[in-house]
Formats: sequence, C-alpha cells, structure tokens
Amino acid sequence: MNKIRRSIHFVPGGNDKMFGKALGLAADGLILDLEDSVPAANKEPVRDAVCEWLRSADFGSQQKLVRINSLDTQWCLPDLEAVVPLRPDAIVLPKAFDEKTIASIDSCMLNIEKQAGLESRSVKLLLIGTEEAGAVFNLHNMANHPRVDGLSWGAEDLSVSLGARAKRDADGNYLDVFRYARSMTLLAAVAAGVQPIDAVFVEINNIAGLRKECNDAANMGFTGKFTVHPDQIELVNEAFTPTAEEISYAAELVDAFAEHEKAGRMAFSFRGEMVDVPHLKRAQRVLAFVRQLAAQTG
Repeated sequence: MNKIRRSIHFVPGGNDKMFGKALGLAADGLILDLEDSVPAANKEPVRDAVCEWLRSADFGSQQKLVRINSLDTQWCLPDLEAVVPLRPDAIVLPKAFDEKTIASIDSCMLNIEKQAGLESRSVKLLLIGTEEAGAVFNLHNMANHPRVDGLSWGAEDLSVSLGARAKRDADGNYLDVFRYARSMTLLAAVAAGVQPIDAVFVEINNIAGLRKECNDAANMGFTGKFTVHPDQIELVNEAFTPTAEEISYAAELVDAFAEHEKAGRMAFSFRGEMVDVPHLKRAQRVLAFVRQLAAQTG
C-alpha cells in the first residue's frame, strides 16, 4: 500500500446523491459497493453506474475501491470484467474464505489486466476475511497473497455464520469469539505486511462507542477502519492519526537516540522511562506516517 487509508467509507452503488457528497468528505478512500447495498434485480444497472463514476468523477486524493459480489455468485466475474479495466486502487472482496478463493480471483484479474493492457496486479485486493466461520483459520495464507494489500474482518456476517444471538455484551464489548476474529485479522495482516483494517461500527448514533472502538483498534495496531456514515469519518481519521504530543515525543526521542548512538548506547533513560530499539522503531514509524500523510494531502 502506497497511500494512507485511515477512513475507508462505504458508498451504496447507484446512489448518485450519496456519491456526490462522499467526494467532498475527508475519507481517505471510498468503497463503491456492488454487494450488500444493491438488490439482486439492480446488480447490472448499478454496476454500470459505478463504472461511470470511476470513468468520470474526480476523486481527488481519495482512493477508489469497489466491493464486488462474492465468488460464489453469478455477478462476481462480470463485476471484475467491468471494473478492473477502469483501474480502481483496489477490489474489496467479501466472503474471502481461503487461499483458493484468492487464487481464483487473482487468476481472473490477471487475464483482465492483460487484455486491458494493465500491469499485472496493479489493481490490489482488500479482503474481508471473517464473514464465514472457517475463514478465520485461513487468514494468514490469504493475507500473504501478492495481490493483497489490506485485510479486514466482518462481525455482521460472522454472527450469521455462527448463529450468534449477540455480538456484544451488556457493556458494548465484543464477545470473545468476535474479539478472537478481530485479533486474528490484525495478527495475520501485520505478519503478511498488509494493512490491518478494523470492521464497521454500525451504531451510527453511538459516538462514544465509536470513539472507544477506534481508540482500542489504534492502540492494538490497526491503522484504519471502515465507515458507514459521514459523521464517523472525522473521528476515525483522528483516532488513526498521531496526536501533536505523540509527534513531538517521537521527534525528541529520535534525536535523543542519535545523540546516544554516538556514545555507543542504544538503551537509556528518556522522560523517566528506559527506552531501547523498539521504542526507536515506533517513533520512526510515527514520523514516517506524518511525512506520508503530509505528502498525500498536499
């Protein structure tokens, strides 16, 4: 991934009004949806509308992503054939189950890219990898495919697969099985070197709950989150952006390491805390993020 994706916002395919508003939002990426938000009878005209958006709209600095229909549907291949030649930044693949699923999608995309004169694997895959219970055990292999550059998870479909009566406890925290799927997604993504993206927060009026979930996700290591309502975007961007205090701390720490390294020390006391190489790497990562974000937003 060569661009920062903190907020990745779902836009129902075919809804011109919502799409027009989405182009003016602060979301780092837009997911033009051909799957769950589109009734079966409307799949083809909505696909045509989304293709026209990709051809004619000015997305500015926003990444262009398209969620296609899953491999086990009649619409998957036509979605790919229509969308891939228009060079979205990524295809969002729902119900990714195992490495065979990814290999099949990749094979189709390679053929389409070749016919369209595109570089092989120039259109990436962002996987939603826990919508079927068994898929959780395949996350590592799926994330390691060379076309994949992001991995997320889905609590809503997973709850259906499990037959779960609830996803959260009385305090709003995920039940253990969902926490496990979330953690496995993070571990698999980081191990594969692709972006870990947290799932949607569907309670659109629960701002306090969204803030807590975003902060928990960022503290764990997720670097972005799907959004389903415009009011969620600013909060998500804030949660996955280092604060001014964090940036200042990181800059001072990197300078301190430079000075101590001259004396042959890579472990020392800094602001009352013993620091060593992992602290340096975290600080360097913060500063690299800030530089990349500044370059991306101009």
